[in-house]
Amino acid sequence: MERTGELWWLDLKSSPAFKTTPEYGPLSPQINNRVAPSPRSAFAQFNQPQPMVTGSTGYTANSSSIQVRAAAMAPRPIAPGAIASIRFISGPNVPSQSLGTHFHIYSSGALLDFVTPADTIRPSECNLSALELDPLQWQKLAEGSEIFDPGYRWHYCAINEDGTKAWLLGCANDTAENGGGVFEEYLSDVLPLDLRRFGLLGNDLTPEPYVDHGKLPASDRHASSNLNGLGADLAIMFDKSPESGSGSDFTVTGERDDEADDDTMVTSLSHTVNETQQFLAPGASTSAPIYVHKLILQARWPHFTRVYAAQMAEFHTKKMHIPEPYTVVRAFLYYLYTDSIARHPEFCPSLAEVAGLLVMSNIYDMPRLRLLCIHRLSREVDVETAAVVWDRAGVAGEEWLRRRAASFCLTHWGRLVRTEGFRRLSRQSMMELCEVIDVEGRVVGGEELEVVGGLGGGKFGVGGSGRIMAKSRTSIPGAQLGEEMEEIESLEDEGMEMN
Repeated sequence: MERTGELWWLDLKSSPAFKTTPEYGPLSPQINNRVAPSPRSAFAQFNQPQPMVTGSTGYTANSSSIQVRAAAMAPRPIAPGAIASIRFISGPNVPSQSLGTHFHIYSSGALLDFVTPADTIRPSECNLSALELDPLQWQKLAEGSEIFDPGYRWHYCAINEDGTKAWLLGCANDTAENGGGVFEEYLSDVLPLDLRRFGLLGNDLTPEPYVDHGKLPASDRHASSNLNGLGADLAIMFDKSPESGSGSDFTVTGERDDEADDDTMVTSLSHTVNETQQFLAPGASTSAPIYVHKLILQARWPHFTRVYAAQMAEFHTKKMHIPEPYTVVRAFLYYLYTDSIARHPEFCPSLAEVAGLLVMSNIYDMPRLRLLCIHRLSREVDVETAAVVWDRAGVAGEEWLRRRAASFCLTHWGRLVRTEGFRRLSRQSMMELCEVIDVEGRVVGGEELEVVGGLGGGKFGVGGSGRIMAKSRTSIPGAQLGEEMEEIESLEDEGMEMN
């Protein structure tokens, strides 16, 4: 069977037969005595010859509207649900199913594709890709060099029930080491993979739906919320003054957004948690107060519980100052109330706040918040916030997210350097971002990029890098640049067909 980039699915939600648990065990005598209906009985009516009405002339009246069904044209059995399919023709992040050894598993609302080393694929083309089943979009989670050793071959893949860990089983390429023949599936090695490293939440945590508001019409960009249950009820009381009857009994302040110093924010992780609790002078400039309930903070924030149990200064003053931008502090407190970091026009308007939440999750050791931030940042990074995401990922020590954001920055370098997020980086951060590329790297202009097909999703363009071609020249003996250019020119434009 030829492996193609098609995905078929059967929708069983509208079928009552699949909404109940099937019964197992011996059949009752009544069921055993039943005579099974003939499989052709349902279509017997189609096999009977249809009488034709003829006029006095012997010809069939209105013959163009008469449909005669032959016995051999009986209809096919109807599936218990709607069948649909989608075909991915090509694209910068669409893995080729015809090359290499692929393992497909489901986790976190996505179909993962492990493109492992094989004799029919270059090592630079191995990767871990994911098809997000909600928007039906492919994205590359990691390069093959970050996961696989080219000296091994993998034959089986397994995943745990939570969808957070995967294992590849295989052996080394050297037949003397694996004890078997060249074509024998000898299992001597196991490669464990923690899928949470790549921003996957697992099956227990439902990812929040992503809506690209930039592509919505203006009439649909109104404020909406996907909260439900307890989170929606608590959100009503968030940041409401006591005079409004909300019952708030604690206030939190942050740094004013217009006075936030990027250099200070970059080094904020070097301080301990105790040092972040600053004693401010009475006339110190802070942000507007955020009204909260200490009971909710004690239940959701372990650091606040420790501070209150020790009866520190915040216990007596009923005030706390967090040396982070006001918008980030407000988004953090809103998360404590709702357990959500989804886009909100007032409390979490952009990815810049989510990048700040990633830093706070590292400071206060909140693993769930960290996973939610990595998941959203890795999938929604854009030109306007890529520099900020790269900077905050480095502060939080998230190397995988930092590499991913750096690759995005270099791919869209011309647009990135003209954004406000890039200009607000500290001088040290700008230098580090410019040094991400290797010493042989260079900037390719738009016209030159278009000549080699980069603007259409080729190896140089969106989702790729020139490093891929350089590796292919050195890894394939006798490869010529002309052959590679012909391969690039033969790439099809990115497209998708749906049935």
